[in-house]
Amino acid sequence: MQELIDWKKKDGKKPLIIQGARQIGKTWLMKEFGRLHYERTIYINFDENATMRDYFKIDLDVKRLLTGLDLEAGFKIESRSTLIIFDEIQECPQALTSLKYFNENAPQYDIVAAGSMLGVAHHSGTGFPVGKVEFLNLYPLSFEEFAQALGQERFIESARRKEFGVISGFKEKYLDLLRKYCYVGGMPEVVQHFADNSDFNAVREIQKQIIESFELDFSKHIPANTVTKVSLIWKSISTQLSKENKKFIYGIVKHGARAKEYETALSWLSDCGLIYKVHKIKKPALPIAAYEDFDAFKVFIVDIGLLGALTNLDAATILKGNSFFDEYKGAIAEQYVLQQLKTLKNLPVFYWSKSNGTEIDFIIQLGSNIVPVEVKSSINLRAKSLSFYREEFNPKISIRTSTADYKQTEDLYDIPLYMIEELRALVET
Repeated sequence: MQELIDWKKKDGKKPLIIQGARQIGKTWLMKEFGRLHYERTIYINFDENATMRDYFKIDLDVKRLLTGLDLEAGFKIESRSTLIIFDEIQECPQALTSLKYFNENAPQYDIVAAGSMLGVAHHSGTGFPVGKVEFLNLYPLSFEEFAQALGQERFIESARRKEFGVISGFKEKYLDLLRKYCYVGGMPEVVQHFADNSDFNAVREIQKQIIESFELDFSKHIPANTVTKVSLIWKSISTQLSKENKKFIYGIVKHGARAKEYETALSWLSDCGLIYKVHKIKKPALPIAAYEDFDAFKVFIVDIGLLGALTNLDAATILKGNSFFDEYKGAIAEQYVLQQLKTLKNLPVFYWSKSNGTEIDFIIQLGSNIVPVEVKSSINLRAKSLSFYREEFNPKISIRTSTADYKQTEDLYDIPLYMIEELRALVET
């Protein structure tokens, strides 16, 4: 919401597209933004409004479009005081293209748009308004946001204030919240239901419904000859993550599968926000992007709760204590960390490995420092890969995250999993 407010105040702003997977809260956010910060809002859902779909197909003359929007709204749309919302914009490619002309010919009007990124990223028939729009990425709730949704703000405030004595005294509370988050995840509808009812079985049913809606989206927006490949990749992700070496292998999708056959299908899932690709770097050096290996990558799902639903992870595993994070060879812990890192702005995430099996789970850049991040699923802090990496590259900062307490030993920072969102504040760069 704060980023939307900043966008509203900005001079020379362009129409804004909110990106994110289906059911991640885009519609609610746009409507709430309009309700709180504008005198009036006009909301157009192109999936439901055939009249406006047809209206945009005639031509993209902005004056004519604004006249039609006035008539649809039932009031005169005033620049700056009215928010124009285009939802499910993938259902009307011409509306997406019109954002270019609004930017060029009527920049005084505030427009936000959203839709299934399957459609937005790959719509056909007209051109994407390259350079004429801005983007805002929306992700599932992070762990800290989840705790706040459950009314546990005081624990998050202690973490942000770095009150390590308090945190240590309430460690079991933090770990209990963390286990719940790893099961429930951060999809808004799921979190809302859990906050209201504390019902793990209902959580799983809602998660499965969300997964079904994603899979229906495949057949709706993806060319028929690609749908099967997308579904195979989607269903293989939990298997990919359960391997010791989590590098994505096309042969796991289907025996004998080749990258050439499946890379387009993989791009569909990435573009629509359902998966995150984390690429390997060949060398931990600056500029880090220059050493990206485009042929080697790991794939994670958009939400840890949905991962549990895909793998049928039983709610009773939460009662196992911290061994919960060992599930699927530590995949739960690694998925969790990646999901939190994605919510931190301007933080590209990579990984590093050698042919001998040595692998650093994540590599990030903090300031001018390239920082290895080793994820441990338990309190056992032996990390051969991190030791090897530190001996070979001598990084100024290294991070190890686990269920152990916070500790700094010279250049090595042990950060609890439930504090990983605070890594910038915890690590002096």
